[in-house]
Formats: sequence, C-alpha cells, structure tokens
Amino acid sequence: MTVLPDDGLSLAAEFPDATHEQWQRLVEGVLRKSGKDVSGTAAEEALSTALEDGLTTRPLYTSHDAAPDAGHPGFAPFVRGGTAGGNAAAGWDVRQRHAGTDPARTNEAVLGDLEHGVTSLWLSVGASGIPVSALAQALDAVFLDLAPIALDAGAEFDAAARELLRLYEAAGVSEESAHGNLGADVLGHEARTGEKVDPAAAVELAKLCGREYPGLRALVVDAGPYHEAGGSAAQELGSSLATGVAYLRELTSAGLSVEEACAQLEFRYAVTADQFLSIAKLRAARRLWARVAEACGAPNAGAQRQHAVTSPVMMTRRDPWVNMLRTTVACLSAGVGGADAVTVLPFDHSLGLPDAFARRIARNTSTILIDESHLARVIDPAGGSWYVERLTDELAHAGWEFFQEIERAGGQAAALRSGLIGERLAATWAERSKKLAKRREPITGISEFPQLTERPVEREAAPDAPAGGLPRVRRDEAYEELRTRSDAHLAKTGTRPRVFLAALGPAAAHTARATFAANLFQAGGIEAVHDPATVDPETAADAFRSSGATVACVCSSDALYAEQAEAVARALKSAGAERVFLAGRGEYADVDAYVFAGCDAVAVLSSTLDRMGVA
Repeated sequence: MTVLPDDGLSLAAEFPDATHEQWQRLVEGVLRKSGKDVSGTAAEEALSTALEDGLTTRPLYTSHDAAPDAGHPGFAPFVRGGTAGGNAAAGWDVRQRHAGTDPARTNEAVLGDLEHGVTSLWLSVGASGIPVSALAQALDAVFLDLAPIALDAGAEFDAAARELLRLYEAAGVSEESAHGNLGADVLGHEARTGEKVDPAAAVELAKLCGREYPGLRALVVDAGPYHEAGGSAAQELGSSLATGVAYLRELTSAGLSVEEACAQLEFRYAVTADQFLSIAKLRAARRLWARVAEACGAPNAGAQRQHAVTSPVMMTRRDPWVNMLRTTVACLSAGVGGADAVTVLPFDHSLGLPDAFARRIARNTSTILIDESHLARVIDPAGGSWYVERLTDELAHAGWEFFQEIERAGGQAAALRSGLIGERLAATWAERSKKLAKRREPITGISEFPQLTERPVEREAAPDAPAGGLPRVRRDEAYEELRTRSDAHLAKTGTRPRVFLAALGPAAAHTARATFAANLFQAGGIEAVHDPATVDPETAADAFRSSGATVACVCSSDALYAEQAEAVARALKSAGAERVFLAGRGEYADVDAYVFAGCDAVAVLSSTLDRMGVA
C-alpha cells in the first residue's frame, strides 16, 4: 500500500481514480433500466442536450475537452475580462433603467435609486420616454460628475446627447468627469423600427467625445433587438459584431483611428436564466471583438465594454414574482461573465411601469451579489471550468459563422433590409416555439404549475415600445393567449372552462398522472376538477355530471387503464363528455385524445378551448 503524505486530505486520495470508461459503464446500466440499450459513446450521447446554433451540452466534461487558451484578464483575447482587475475593486456598475414619460416622477425615482445603491442611470428619452426638453428636470439634483448617464433616445439621439452635454456644462462638470454613453445606435433603431437614420450625427458625436470627453462613449451596439426577436445566442453575437464593424467603417472613414473608433463603442447583450449560456456568451463576445480589432490592425483596442441587461423575453406576465428568481440568475450570469455594467429589469417589467418595490428589488439583486455574495471579488470565476471554456469556444465559432454570413450579404444594414436577418431569427424562434409548446422548455408559473386563482398584478401602462421592424417575442406568448381566452370566459360566465379528472384506483396509481394533467390543462386556463378523488365505471358518469365540466381526462396507471379505461371513457361519453382525454399513451375505445410528456400542449389546449366555445 502506498503511504501518502499527511496533508489532512488523505481520505479520498487513498482511492484509485475513476476512468471515463468506468463512468460510461455506470451510465449504460442506468439507461438500460430506463429501456435504452446503448453503450460507449452512444450512452453519453443519450444524456446530451441539443442547444440552438447546432451546439450540444454533454453530461460530462474533462480536461480532454480542449479550448483555446483564454489568456489573462485585460489582455487579448479578453475572454477572462476587459480589464486586468475585472470587477474585483468595486463590483460592476449597477445601472437602473427608467422608461417613464413624466420627468418629475422620473426624477423622484432616479434620486431614490442613486441613494440606495444604483451607480449609473439608463434613461429612455424622446418618443418612448421623457421629452428631450425635460431632461434637465428628470436629472435635477443629480450629481452628474458622480452618476454616469446612458441615454436611449432612438432617432432623437443627437438632440438628447446635445442636451445632456449642455447640462454637464451648466452644472460645471469638467469634461474629464462626464461618464456614460450617449446612446447613438442607428442600426439598432432600424432593427426595431424599420426606419433608416443617417449615421452622420452619430459620427460627429463620436468625434466630439473622442476630442473632449474621454469618459463618454457616443455609440452603443445593442444586440437586444435580435435577442428580443427570438434570435439565438450566436445570432445575437453575430449581429452585434456586424453592427460594430459597420460603425468602425463609418468612424474610420470620418478620420478616426481604429483605436479611437473602438473606444466610442459600448456593447449591450441580454442575459437569461440559462446561466452557463449567458456566461459563455459574454466571454465569447469579448473574444470575437478582440478578433475583429486584431483583423483591423489594432489588437490592443479589442477590450469590449459590455452592458448586460436581463432578458425581457424570459419575463412573464402571469405569476410575475417568479421573474425575481429569473433575473437573479441572469444577474449572477452577467457578473460571472464579466459584464462592466448590469441592468436588472424589475420583475413587473412586462406589465408596465415598475413600482418602487420592483425597482428596489431590481437594484438590490446586484447589491446582494456584489456585497453579500462577494461575487465580484473573483475575476472570471467561471474560468477554468471545462464546460464553460468549451461552451465559450463553440459559441464563439457559431457567432463568427453568423457574422460572416451577414458580411457576405453586404453587412448589417444590407442584411436587415434584405430580410435575411429577420428570416434567420424567425426560423430560430419557430423551432424554440415548438419546444415551448411541448413544454420541453418549461416556464414556471405559466406552462408548469400555473395558479388560476392568483390575482393579476396591475401596473400603469408603459410608453409604447418602438415598433415597425423586427418583432418582439416572449416565451409566454402562446400560453398568455390561452389564459386571456379563459379570463374572458370567466368574466362573461362567472366560471372558467373545466376539465373533469377521472382518477382510477388508489392515490398511488393515479396521483402522478392526475397532477400532470391538472398542470397541463391549467396552463391553458382550464380548471381541473378532481372531485371525487377516485372513480370507477359505475361512478364516473354521476361524478362527471356533478363537476360542471364538458370534457374529461382519465388518469391512472397503465395496469388500471387495461382494466377500466374503456369502460370509464364510455361512461363519461354517456354522461355528456364532449371529449375524453387519457393521460398517457395507448389505444382505448371511446378515448378521443392522449396527453403525455412531450405532446403539443398549446395545440391540445387551443383545440379544447375551441370545442368548449371559449373565444
């Protein structure tokens, strides 16, 4: 027996290392019990998960899963961070979004946020926010030399920027003390609205900032329109690269060097509750932009400044409290991924203008992760993870491939106007919608565990978002349409549409499938009636008549189905059931349809509401 040094950690060290082959054999045994007779690499593939962009997440990563050297923080390719110190000194910039139109109320909210932990402001100005002329009122009593300002003014970016610069001068803020972003993004505006905007004013702002305001950036490369149109992570990356390159061409043509042009750009990305994909996306984005800068002859200018925003696509309108959990995971992903600034959208973002409580929770999400969880104290905390490094590399290649497709089409503007980008994003969203409809991508509180009796959360309507270009999608949209139909039926009749759960046998036999069926039907706003708790061929008819339902679903084990399913279905039909479902698979007389894991829940629910006459 080998004698190991006494280092206090000898217990596990006395056991031999397990091999990859040994692990595969254990996996084979587990899969065999579930009915899958596979071996070797096929067993590992059976546990893999297909992602968008042709990527695959495997169940196990080891040191053999090679990825390019990530380098060091602050040095090309900047995978590990844009600066040498990362966010370790003070955490990331906590940037709160304000989208109201009333300058007085915005000012009150702004001052409250700055007093309680927010470190910069993101203001909607112009048609979808406060008027440009009211910017001074909205920023009254704000120390402009201490609070960086990021503007979002759409086509009015030049007027908004000039007004902000005037406020700096009036407040006596030195040119060196002005920080933030003036928000010029002509291609992002075109993506959202279809409206072309001359980039000349953006170029002039960039030249002005480069000349006089070292802490201000003039342009933002917002990947949000592509994410919000249903694009994948790689499509978001490719579109942002193509937009950034288009701006570099405009700026360098106007006389700026590549280094000066890069210094005028800030990139904005969405982060979601898919934490590892979000982390990898931010790391891959820095690597890709470093590659662009290198190709332009300025490798040291490739440090991408990133603003991460929690995804509005993942936010739900029903059970919005769950959004707090989603945004917490997304914020953590942004911090781990190395974002310079992070905006946590309030949990009620999808319902309208947030209230003070929602804004407080949003800003405190970052505060807790920075000050209590100490997340920012480690630079690139995900670095070295074989999974994250491999995913970063694969995502970078997929993003670069989409970027090249856009460039071959003539660049970002041409690809937008030809419809190429819209078509690619729509195809991606169509595939994802199938997963959502089949609940392969579950939405807690919506497609899973909905609560029909919960009172809706109401908020003041937000200003209309820019429209006319790429669509805006939401994960909950198909289920929201179904629930809206149910709400209208409730308002009209005083009751929701109902389904009777005809549970056979003891609880041990029917509980799993009855719970499954109840969740599925409630996702469409159909109330599940499970009373009495069990029925048989003799009692099913009377129980159904007492339920007030017009359709029924038989729930039990396969063994009891073989004995009673057909007789119970026949009894339900004789009692007036317009449609009889069965939870599971098989072929039984008088059963009209089957619901099971992986069925198209949206199609089932929509057709059921149609048959019930629920408009």
